[in-house]
Amino acid sequence: MAAKAQRRQIGGIGTAARVVLGLAFLALGVTGGRVSVMHGQVGIGFEPLSVAAVLVGIPVVVLAWQWLRARIAPTRLEATGPGSTALNMLVLAALLLTPWYAPPLSFTSVAALIFYGASMLLAALRGYSGCEVTAISNWILGRDDQVGCLVLSPVDDLERRLKGSSTDAPSTITPTNSSDRGPGRD
Repeated sequence: MAAKAQRRQIGGIGTAARVVLGLAFLALGVTGGRVSVMHGQVGIGFEPLSVAAVLVGIPVVVLAWQWLRARIAPTRLEATGPGSTALNMLVLAALLLTPWYAPPLSFTSVAALIFYGASMLLAALRGYSGCEVTAISNWILGRDDQVGCLVLSPVDDLERRLKGSSTDAPSTITPTNSSDRGPGRD
């Protein structure tokens, strides 16, 4: 784990956005997206398999991928270009849409909501501006690897512009000239 404390990379707007989205994702995930009231009784679509998948499966897969990648290439990962961001969003969509294309794996939809929600809350707590998919594994491994985030990176960029300050926080906006891109960019 990281031995040194890092300064916050996000401000109040980025923190609030992560808390609101994180709580919404957690609520949707824990209830399975279903809340019903019949005869005065509240029912939810809680799925224990989804919770087990989120507590074990998804974090282990992301952590193992990031750990292996760091052993092969110890430099900081900066996959924040348009291609990487699109791939990240495609993976999220694939996880969320499993009830429509792979019903036996539909639990991954709820598990993804819980994982992303918990990761957003951790990112808000730590002041982490990167994509929430790496928030937990970066925290455990003491790294600052970055992947593109279509939703929260623009919020963070807008907040930095409003404050008129530049921070060392990453941005998903990459140069248009491919020769201007640094290593690890797509």
